[in-house]
Amino acid sequence: MSDAGVSHAAKNPMGASAAHTVSSAGAPPHPRDILLGAQAAAGLLPVCDHYSGAPARMRKSLQLQAEMAEEFGACVFDVTLDCEDGAPVGAEAEHAALVAALACEAAPGARVAARVHAVDHPAFANDMATIAGEAGHRLCHIMLPKVESIDDVLQAVHALERAGAAHLPLHALIESPGAVHHAFDIAAHPCVQSLSFGLMDFVSAHGGAIPASAMASAGQFDHPLVVRAKLEIASACHAYGKVPSHCVVTEFTDMAAMQSAARRAARELGYTRMWSIHPAQIRPILEAFSPAQDEVLEASCIIAAAAEADWAPISAGGVLHDRASYRYFWQVLERAHQTGRSLPHAVQHWFASSHC
Repeated sequence: MSDAGVSHAAKNPMGASAAHTVSSAGAPPHPRDILLGAQAAAGLLPVCDHYSGAPARMRKSLQLQAEMAEEFGACVFDVTLDCEDGAPVGAEAEHAALVAALACEAAPGARVAARVHAVDHPAFANDMATIAGEAGHRLCHIMLPKVESIDDVLQAVHALERAGAAHLPLHALIESPGAVHHAFDIAAHPCVQSLSFGLMDFVSAHGGAIPASAMASAGQFDHPLVVRAKLEIASACHAYGKVPSHCVVTEFTDMAAMQSAARRAARELGYTRMWSIHPAQIRPILEAFSPAQDEVLEASCIIAAAAEADWAPISAGGVLHDRASYRYFWQVLERAHQTGRSLPHAVQHWFASSHC
């Protein structure tokens, strides 16, 4: 890239109008469409996925989601209503009906998902028929546990089709060594939006070869087999533009441990989303997955200047930037918005209010 090809609009980017190219149809193209293309959808999931299964907790989770959306100006976490661990044994059908009812009763635009039973569980077919069939229009995705191979994904896709909810994305929970081996095949399926790592079942699947300490907040980042599995899942997701979602931290009263684990998942292992199993974990996850305010300011300066230059190369602070780096800085801004960070005025117009 030569200096002759570099715009100097970045000299005063925050004072620029951030005007951007107008298409032939008269509508300005959105940076997401210009910079991300087919990857755009992958960046739109909230960074926190909060699980609850008991009836009272499911209702409280939905209420908390609405309150925090109002506080942050954006829907900062998903609520996943849990059938697998939440349904009492023998009352799976009743619990599925409750999940469907709660999803239908949720506030307009609420991001509500459901974790159904595994495809080989007797309750799976009814879960999908009831929840996807009755509440598919209100759900943001279905979480599918214990996915072992692409065959499980195909079975779930067929169940969604039978329920009239073929539009619903699937999130796959990877919980065994065999599933890790097939992670790339699973991530490649167009109906799969995200892969999650199931730490407890993964450790248990090794028959005692991995110690219990590897399930703790610190140990899960030290044991080689656990770290390898996490990296394989993250790599598979990034290879296909899907969202890698990190496992739970069970020490929910230790906020320092929670914060440390979330930060390491985001900064060391490439995860862009994480599970919460207690309301107290939501804010530490948001904080850990949020870009620092100075990163937000830098990204805003560069993106505003790039838009002013019609996305041609620019020089900012003596550093050359083009669409490759614009893509990175735009993703910083999207992550900031998803986590409730305040955005500078120059870029706010690209992030219309999106309460749940």
